[in-house]
Amino acid sequence: MQHVPAGHIDYHALAGRIRQWGQALGFQQVGIAETALAEHETRLLNWLDAGYHGEMDYLQRHGTRRSRPAELVAGTIRVISLRMDYWPAQALDPATVLQDRTRAYLSRYALGRDYHKVIRRRLQQLADRIQAVTGPFGYRAFTDSAPVLEKALAQNAGLGWIGKHTNLINERAGSWFFLGELYTDLPLPADRQAASHCGSCQACIDACPTAAIIAPYTLDARRCISYLTIELRGSIPVEFRPLIGNRIYGCDDCQLVCPWNRFADASREADFRPRHALDDRTLVELFGWEEADFERRTRGSAIHRIGHTRWLRNLAVALGNAPASETVIHALLARRGHASALVREHVEWALQQHGIA
Repeated sequence: MQHVPAGHIDYHALAGRIRQWGQALGFQQVGIAETALAEHETRLLNWLDAGYHGEMDYLQRHGTRRSRPAELVAGTIRVISLRMDYWPAQALDPATVLQDRTRAYLSRYALGRDYHKVIRRRLQQLADRIQAVTGPFGYRAFTDSAPVLEKALAQNAGLGWIGKHTNLINERAGSWFFLGELYTDLPLPADRQAASHCGSCQACIDACPTAAIIAPYTLDARRCISYLTIELRGSIPVEFRPLIGNRIYGCDDCQLVCPWNRFADASREADFRPRHALDDRTLVELFGWEEADFERRTRGSAIHRIGHTRWLRNLAVALGNAPASETVIHALLARRGHASALVREHVEWALQQHGIA
C-alpha cells in the first residue's frame, strides 16, 4: 500500500477502509467512537463508592484513566471499537447442561481459546494495515486487558447499547460477542451512538440466579456468579453456594433469556469452538483433574487464570448441589484431605449437603 502524507489523508475514506479491513480480519462490526464518557464516569464512580465491585480493587486504583482515554494513552482522540462473535454453535445446548446437575456448565465464551490472544493479534494486524497507509501514528490495542470502558466506547461507536444486565446488546446480533479497541490519535469521523432498545423487558433481571442485577443497568458484582467463580479468590459466601447450581466458571443466564439473542450468529472462528469437550463434561470428571491435567487442558484458555485450587473450589460447590450418588460422594471424599484449606472448606460444605458430617 502507498503511504499518504498526513496532510493529504482523507479520513472519511480511511474510516471506510478500516471497516473493510476489520471485517476481513474476522470482526463482524467496526465503529469509531468519540472519547467523551462523562456520564459513564459518574456511573462508574457511584458504583465503586457503593462497593459493588467487591474485591476487584484494581477498578479503583486506575482512577479516571478508565473513563478518560487520553489519560491512559496520551494523544487519544478517537477509539476504533470492534466486535467479534463467539457463540459456539457446536457446543451442547446450554439448557441441556444446566438442567442436568451432574454436568458442568462453563460460560460459552470460555469454551475455546482465550479470546484475548485471538483479538489482540487481529487488532495489531489492523493497526499495521492502517499504518501502511498513514505512516506512523499513535495507537494502542486493548481487549478487556487494561482500564478501558469498552462497553461505553462500543455504545458511542454505534455497536450496540448497554442492556439492563450491563452487557452490550446489538439489535442484529444479540450479545454473544467480544469487544476490542484501538485507541488512536487519528481524527477519524465518529459514528452515532446507539440507542437503547431494552424497553420494559426485564427478563435478565428476573433470570439472575443470585439477584445480582439489583436494578436496571446496575450489577452488584459481589452477588454475580461470574464474579464468585472467577474473580473472587477466597471462600464463596455460603448463601450463594446453593444458587450457583452446576455453574463452575461464569454464568450466562442473563444472556440466555435475552430476546435479542435470537438474532445472534454462530461464531466463524475455529478458535472459539469447545476444547477438551468442556461443553459436555461431568462434574466428577473435571473434579478428578490433578493440577498437571488442569494446566495441560486449560493452557491457552481463559479458564487457566483461576488456577487449579479455585477450579476445585467451584467444582466442590457444584458437586454439593448435584444429585447424591456414590460417585459424587466418593469424588468429594477423595479431596477431603486436599492440601488447600480453601478446597477442604468447600468439600466439607458439599459433603454436608449430602448428609455426611
